[in-house]
Amino acid sequence: MTGNDALVAQLKQDYTQAAVSKADRAMLDYVAKLTRRPAEVLHADIERLREAGFDDRAVLDIAQIAAYFAFVTRMADGLGVSLEQVGRAAQEV
Repeated sequence: MTGNDALVAQLKQDYTQAAVSKADRAMLDYVAKLTRRPAEVLHADIERLREAGFDDRAVLDIAQIAAYFAFVTRMADGLGVSLEQVGRAAQEV
């Protein structure tokens, strides 16, 4: 989607080293914490997103997308289904 293969490679390798905007970095930091340590997410994490320019709707969207991706990934893992199989099945519908 970005058309920037180098950026995609950086994001996959270590997003903290990727050349992204301050807002994107704040979003990625929040998503990483929400994904890896959800019980540790604090009001201060939301405030950092607001300080980076995200309004309440955008914060909600970020959280929902991260949570949905985690849900789908865990469902696929739990059922022994690869995401490639899920993608192919969705394209056939």
